[in-house]
Amino acid sequence: MTLLWNRPHPTYVMGILNITPDSFSDGGQFNTTTLAVNRALEMVEDGAHLIDIGGISTRPGYSEVPLKEELNRVLPIIEMISSKSNIPLSIDTYRAETAYQAIQKGVSLINDQWRATYDNEMASVAAEQNVPIVLMHNRQKSDYKHFFEDYLEDMEESITICLKAGVPKQHIILDPGFGFVKTAQQNIEVTRRLGELANLGYDVLYAASRKRTIGAMLGDLPVDQRMEGTGAMSAYAVMQGAAAVRVHDVKEITRMMRVIDIMKRKVEWNG
Repeated sequence: MTLLWNRPHPTYVMGILNITPDSFSDGGQFNTTTLAVNRALEMVEDGAHLIDIGGISTRPGYSEVPLKEELNRVLPIIEMISSKSNIPLSIDTYRAETAYQAIQKGVSLINDQWRATYDNEMASVAAEQNVPIVLMHNRQKSDYKHFFEDYLEDMEESITICLKAGVPKQHIILDPGFGFVKTAQQNIEVTRRLGELANLGYDVLYAASRKRTIGAMLGDLPVDQRMEGTGAMSAYAVMQGAAAVRVHDVKEITRMMRVIDIMKRKVEWNG
């Protein structure tokens, strides 16, 4: 099953499923097949439109995971979830081989943590397999000359890579990369100016769930107390033009997005 992107739709809620021992928020919680599948099915019940499965942590200072280990983590989970639900699945990876093999097992979206610049084959996989790709803003160094202009140039570079590889425009989704190679103030700026990213003409996925900046805004709250802040930031992003949000707390955020969609007239509601 796939979702329709780059056309009118309710705000999609992407549930996060990390099959990792070291993710910043939920590392180690779902690192067995049974736990992971049960969590996925719980998110389906909670209203998720799709589930993003990742086998590599992207937290600051994360350890490199060999390709074989990444595949061993995610492929059995993808197969099992696909056998129990028709929920669309996404693979959170920067490796083209992982993306390709995940698609063969039932994944219908690539969520690339390095915006198609880490692995030169990633855009080609998206094009050849005819699946949408999320390009998350990331870069090697934080030495921006003019932060927002450089950030938009990075995104335009990745869009060009994908278009040249044959990815249809409607299959390209942009993620501002909240929390990646940015200061807290820069995270806030990309959120405040999300409309400028959306104005490039592509759907935007906003992924700030439980991030450190949210905790700092609320007086250094720990990870497990950042749901309300996540909801506020997600709602603001949707008002600025985001088409989807990637979150841990699916039930609560889905309810918030339903109300926002009614207020924005993205869905019908007659009381």
